[in-house]
Amino acid sequence: TKMDAASSSTYLRDGNTAVITGASSGIGRAVAKRCASLGMNVYLADVDEAELSGAVDVVRSSSPCPSDRTIEGVVCDVSDPDAVSSIAERVFEESGACHLLMNNAGTGAGGGAMTDAGVVSRVMGVNAHGPIHGCLSFVPRMRESGEPGLIVNTGSKQGITMPPGNLTYNVSKAALKAYTEGLEHELAAERREEGGKLRAALLVPGWVNTSIFLKTMREKAKEAGEEFDVDKVFFHEDKPAEGAWMPDQIVDFMMEELDKGRFYIVCPDNDVDRETDNLRMMWTMGDIVNDRPPLSRWHPDYKDEFEAFLAANKRNNA
Repeated sequence: TKMDAASSSTYLRDGNTAVITGASSGIGRAVAKRCASLGMNVYLADVDEAELSGAVDVVRSSSPCPSDRTIEGVVCDVSDPDAVSSIAERVFEESGACHLLMNNAGTGAGGGAMTDAGVVSRVMGVNAHGPIHGCLSFVPRMRESGEPGLIVNTGSKQGITMPPGNLTYNVSKAALKAYTEGLEHELAAERREEGGKLRAALLVPGWVNTSIFLKTMREKAKEAGEEFDVDKVFFHEDKPAEGAWMPDQIVDFMMEELDKGRFYIVCPDNDVDRETDNLRMMWTMGDIVNDRPPLSRWHPDYKDEFEAFLAANKRNNA
C-alpha cells in the first residue's frame, strides 16, 4: 500500500504554501488552520464570501507568524476553469510555489437518475470538474517550480459503495476517484523515471460534522423561495452528531496516513470502523464478480446475505 513518497512534513512545513478550496468551513477550514499553525502561506478559496472572511480570521489567528505570511481568502467558483486558473497565476506570482493543493470544494446537491440536467451539470461542475480544473491549473506550475508538491482530492465513500439516495453526488465522486487514481499513476511514473516530486492522494472521509448538508438545504430553500430553518438540519459543525467525526480528527488521520505513504485515505468515524468499510467495498465489487443486481446491499433479496457476509468475515478477522 505504500507509495514511494515523502512524509507530510515535506510538503506541510514552515514557509511553504497551501491552496485549499472549499476552505470556508468543515474539512477545508480545518486543513487551512493546520497549515497556518505550521507557519505556511495559506490561500483559502470558497464560493461563500461571507463565511470565507470569517474563516480567514480564524486561520490567521492559528498562525505563529501571521504578519510574515500570506493568509488570504479568494472568492472562487471551482466549476469555472478561468477562476481557478487566475488563483494559480496569483499564487505562483506571489509565492513562487504551491506545496499543497487541496481540491476540497463540494456540493451535496443532486438526486436520483431523473435529476434535472442543470443540477447534474452543477454537481459535476463542482465535485468532479472543480478538482480537475485545480489540477490543470496548478500541476504544470507545481512541476515547473521543482518543489515537492502534494495534491489531495476530497472524494467520498459514496463514490465507492454507491448507496442509493443521491445518485448525482455518487456519480461526481466516482468520477473524481477515477481521475485521482489516474493522476497518481502518472505522477508515480514521473517520480520513478524523471525524479518527479509530485504526489496525489484521495481523501475519503466517513461521516463528518461539516456544513455541506446545511448549505445544500439552505440553497434548496432559497431556490424554492422558502425561509431556511437551521434547526431542521440534522447535524452540522456547530451541532455535531455523536456518530460523526469532527473536521480536526480528519486532519489528524490524514496526516498520519500521508506519513505512511498511503494514497487511499479512508477515514473511519464513530459509527463505522475500517474493517466494516473494507467489507462494504468488497461487497460492492462483488456485485460485478458474482453477477448480483447493482447496489445489492440495499436489495431486499440480498439483505440477509450481506449481513451474513459481514458477520462471517468479521469473525474470520478476529
